[in-house]
Amino acid sequence: MKSDTNEQLLLKGLAHSDSKAIESIYKDNFNMVLSLIINNNGSYDEAKDIFQEAMIALYEKATSESFILTCQLKTYIYSVCRRLWLKRLQQLGKTTSGIENFEETVSVDEDLETHERKNAEFSMMDRALNSLGEPCKSLLKAYYINKKGMSEIALQFGYTNADNAKNQKYKCLMRLKKLFFSQYNIGE
Repeated sequence: MKSDTNEQLLLKGLAHSDSKAIESIYKDNFNMVLSLIINNNGSYDEAKDIFQEAMIALYEKATSESFILTCQLKTYIYSVCRRLWLKRLQQLGKTTSGIENFEETVSVDEDLETHERKNAEFSMMDRALNSLGEPCKSLLKAYYINKKGMSEIALQFGYTNADNAKNQKYKCLMRLKKLFFSQYNIGE
């Protein structure tokens, strides 16, 4: 029961970007992932990459209100890394024999598919934002990323008032949506 509580605390720490929790998860699990990758046609650098991807997926889950860890944290991380590594080996056309019964695993296919879909959508949004051009790109970043108010944006961009800035933000947002969805439909 104590380890369950500790793992829940680690997940909460991860969700709040607590460096001690992240460090603890890393120390407790990286060597296991390193063994998995090295013993299955991989390198230290590939193990670091796979582990980092798994930590991102775990962070996304930990910040979700609906996520409930139904196994040990170690098992979840191993399962995510195993799935990611099998996928990477498949993409590289390498053999995957011997990896099947290394340790207990849980099904994480749905979690990883959601994570990969979100990454693809973020990449498309980034491309759309970069192709948007100025001043729209800077205006949207000022509002959505830097959380600036419309009055501050009006001053920064030289609009006569906050309403004009808001109107321009709306036009820029519509252009961004059009660019994004034209890419999104091509990617489908």
